[in-house]
Amino acid sequence: MEPLSKDSLLSQIGGETVLRGLVNSFYDLIETDPRGKSLLRLHFRGHGVDHAREEQFNFLCGFLGGRRHYLEKHGHMDVRLMHVHVPISAADAEDWVALMDQAIAGMQLSGPPVDKMRVAFRRVALTLVNDLGEWGVRKA
Repeated sequence: MEPLSKDSLLSQIGGETVLRGLVNSFYDLIETDPRGKSLLRLHFRGHGVDHAREEQFNFLCGFLGGRRHYLEKHGHMDVRLMHVHVPISAADAEDWVALMDQAIAGMQLSGPPVDKMRVAFRRVALTLVNDLGEWGVRKA
């Protein structure tokens, strides 16, 4: 494995160990917080939460400047392609951001790198909002 650049966001937040904790904290909230209900339903229509925990960790490592586990496994890092079939509402995106913010706070992560990460997460979450109604079917 290549050494992690000290300039990467992943390095600045504490590396893969901290990211693994963040992803687990986030999915623990998805499974227990009422704001996670719709997100949990979406995951159950897919491959499930355990799968999502691992794949989100894999994706975020590369997204934050570390090893691109997701790319190595799937051949791309196209977040829109990953979610093209998933009906994601604006409320779902806002819930995702709120729960991730809560997980970040719970991990006591702060500072400019974390602020930058939060902005990037919000931008990506809002980019995934689409007009799919039922699973994979566009609204008329």
